[in-house]
Amino acid sequence: MRIYGLTGGTGSGKTEVAERFLATGIPVVDADRIGHALIAPGGAAVDAVRNAFGDRILSCGRIDREKLGRIVFTDADARNRLNAIVHPAIRSEIHARCAALADEGHGLAVVDAALIAEDGQRELCLDGLIVVACARDIRLRRLMVQRGLTEEEANRRIDAQTPPEKKVPLADYVIENKGTLQELHARADALAKELSKGGE
Repeated sequence: MRIYGLTGGTGSGKTEVAERFLATGIPVVDADRIGHALIAPGGAAVDAVRNAFGDRILSCGRIDREKLGRIVFTDADARNRLNAIVHPAIRSEIHARCAALADEGHGLAVVDAALIAEDGQRELCLDGLIVVACARDIRLRRLMVQRGLTEEEANRRIDAQTPPEKKVPLADYVIENKGTLQELHARADALAKELSKGGE
């Protein structure tokens, strides 16, 4: 089975692209959803995260992702502590899901994850890399309008990630997202068609 990584900075439109891939029948493994499940009630990382950050991240006895986010996006050490807890579990689950898809007979899958190629190298398990590219000012505006973040909060979230521009040289495909949503959908659909044909 061919596995393609899909990445892009927060607010880039990566999730929109992933949803278009899903709509065309390409299975997508969503790293963010896996991460959310790990710290949801009953999740495998709940105890470790609570031990690392204490009760200040709780609301009604559950980990509140907004409270946790406010801590880790303002404190690099805290972000590194959280990543050290959840990233190995996320990687393990991604591998397990890709193996299951292969067993089901799928010839292609996409791994949707912001933290692909973070160290300047593409993961060896990937057969290709897709980067959704979008100007910082557009991403900033989207985070403020769509997620209700202040400009300061949005900038912190953008700065917490490796600049997507550094990943473009590693990419097999770059989807430019500087126009309308319809234009983004058209580019994503065209790439989905191309990727699906590659397995024929």
